[in-house]
Amino acid sequence: MEPLAPVSFSSAGRHPVGWQMQLRVDYVVNQVMQTHRGQSEEVVARAINESLRTFGVVPNGRQIAQYAAVIAQLPQLPPRDA
Repeated sequence: MEPLAPVSFSSAGRHPVGWQMQLRVDYVVNQVMQTHRGQSEEVVARAINESLRTFGVVPNGRQIAQYAAVIAQLPQLPPRDA
C-alpha cells in the first residue's frame, strides 16, 4: 500500500487563505486514490465530487478532472487480507 500524503491539522503559525479547504481536498483525493484507482475517470471524478461535497467543499471541475485522470491511470491495489 502506498503511503498517504502527510496532513497536519496544527493551528500554530499563520496559514494562507483557503488552507483548510485544501486540507479537505488532499484528504479526499488520498482516500479516493486508495479506493478507486484504476477505475474509469468518470467514476473517479464522481467519487471525488461526492466526497468533497460531504466536507462542504465546492469542487473545482478542472482540478477534479486532473486528479481523476491520474488516479484512473494507477494500477489497482491487491485486496487486503482481513
